[in-house]
Amino acid sequence: MAAISTGSLALAGFGVDSGIEIVASLVVVWQLRGSADAQRERTALRVIAVAFGLLAVYIAVQVTVALASGTHPGHSTTSIVWLTLTICAMLALAAGKRDTGRRLGNAVLTTEARVTVIDGALAAAVLAGVALNAAAGWWWADPVSAVVIFFYGVREARHAWRQSG
Repeated sequence: MAAISTGSLALAGFGVDSGIEIVASLVVVWQLRGSADAQRERTALRVIAVAFGLLAVYIAVQVTVALASGTHPGHSTTSIVWLTLTICAMLALAAGKRDTGRRLGNAVLTTEARVTVIDGALAAAVLAGVALNAAAGWWWADPVSAVVIFFYGVREARHAWRQSG
């Protein structure tokens, strides 16, 4: 809701990314519950790849529109607190996923753990954009921090697709 009320592209992009993180987690659970075959793992990795590709497209369009129109996002102290807590939670969750993935020898879970680590870093980038907008009035910091999410989406989509074979 904060993304909509403030017009923050960075918060909106991070929200979409969080939705993709949920989809990726559900895909991992689906993959882990089935038989251990290469086709199931390939399908899981490709679903994750497509989700991140769609995120990159969404961000590219939204950033272009925001910068072209000169839309200035508002401020949200609640979002700053939420992003700070999110960074801490994501890093702790990623460590648990990574450890479990390594112990199980599961490429999908290990890849998903990388996604969670990067989600923590993305939260930090979004926090920087939102905080710079709030503290210094640098409205452009918000869409610029969304560009970080774009590059992340492209990178993760390519990585998961390559891993799928």
